[in-house]
Amino acid sequence: MKITMIGTGYVGLVTGTCFAEFGHHVTCVDNDRDKIAKLIDGDIPIYEPGLDALVAKNVQDKHLSFTTELAAAVAAAEAVFIAVGTPSSRRGDGYADLTYIYEAAREIAPHLKDYTIIVDKSTVPVGTARQVSRIVKEVNPDADFDVASNPEFLREGAAISDFMRPDRVVIGVESERAESALRAIYQPLYLRETPIVKTDIETAELTKYAANAFLATKISFINEMAVLCDEIGADVTALAKGIGMDGRIGSKFLHPGPGYGGSCFPKDTLALMRIAQENGHSLRIVEAAVEANAAQKAKMVKKVRDMLGGSEAGKTIAVLGLTFKPETDDMRDSPSVTIIPALIEKGASIRAHDPQGIEEARTLLPQNITYSENAYDACRDADAVILMTEWNQYRALDLSRLGKTMKQKIFIDLRNVYSPELLKEYGFRYVGVGRS
Repeated sequence: MKITMIGTGYVGLVTGTCFAEFGHHVTCVDNDRDKIAKLIDGDIPIYEPGLDALVAKNVQDKHLSFTTELAAAVAAAEAVFIAVGTPSSRRGDGYADLTYIYEAAREIAPHLKDYTIIVDKSTVPVGTARQVSRIVKEVNPDADFDVASNPEFLREGAAISDFMRPDRVVIGVESERAESALRAIYQPLYLRETPIVKTDIETAELTKYAANAFLATKISFINEMAVLCDEIGADVTALAKGIGMDGRIGSKFLHPGPGYGGSCFPKDTLALMRIAQENGHSLRIVEAAVEANAAQKAKMVKKVRDMLGGSEAGKTIAVLGLTFKPETDDMRDSPSVTIIPALIEKGASIRAHDPQGIEEARTLLPQNITYSENAYDACRDADAVILMTEWNQYRALDLSRLGKTMKQKIFIDLRNVYSPELLKEYGFRYVGVGRS
């Protein structure tokens, strides 16, 4: 099938590349000429394990191409996926900014030829597909098309695997033609017996928000349990294991830490709250999860301060990991973006390392941070080290070497990567999250 992907951001580039790997002929369109030029040259603008090789393979096989020429790409397409950004509104009210979605609809409409299915792949509030349909009809009354919703459920750092081996595919459709078109696109998943969940459009739009809100709530819950464990001397890691082995609960997303971040959970929980409020309802559990997440980041600042004797002023702190999770360069709403400035404001000096996030960190964090080439350089003469993000290369540090380079042997493990007993063997004062 001939597919046109509007947008070459994270979702658009991964989705388009994986569709090409399925055997479809995919054209990715973006109005950013520099980005398209780089993609044509094989320069991938995001870090996602395996994506560069998969892009190169499908470009070579002539299943994947990149262009700024939207008109020709849309006219040749049987399916047009909209995968542009839906950031939180600049007003700061939590609403999703749908400017790029509606601009894409207006630009697509004049160039539709024959029957075309237009698919919202971006995460959008309920009712967006209806608006896209209205815009297309206004611009091109003679267009033969359907609008469908097909939310993505990709985890940064594991996106290709998630796409190729999904738990399910959700399609929100209103016609048999639209359903047939989407089932044909996902036909390569048939042998894996991947469930295709067919719903109405509104349910599909809501499903992505509901999934992310539930996972964010699960993270906030275990973080609140970690705070309680700190207070009463219990161990949250054992607690998480004890409840996670219950099949009704499950072990995933029961890992305490400094709070959730990234491009989805913070944005989508706020947007879901606004959707509910617009319809006269309050999602109190989601609201509590959002509040708990903000509080968790503040508690991590206090944890660092307490380990430094009540004040970080004049202290040098090494921070290992800046991105919101491993295997990505995404810094959006990362806990480090909240925690590090708070420490600097109180007089701390920060030396930091991250395998992929430093370039983006320079634009989001205070300028007076020193970035190091490796973890050991970051920790040299430091009063404390904070393990902020659990990259694999931080999981087996040479603790003897680390201790010899530091001024004070204080290890603040915000991801509970290390055993407290092991750190004590090497002479470190250790604190984790929810571990007595």
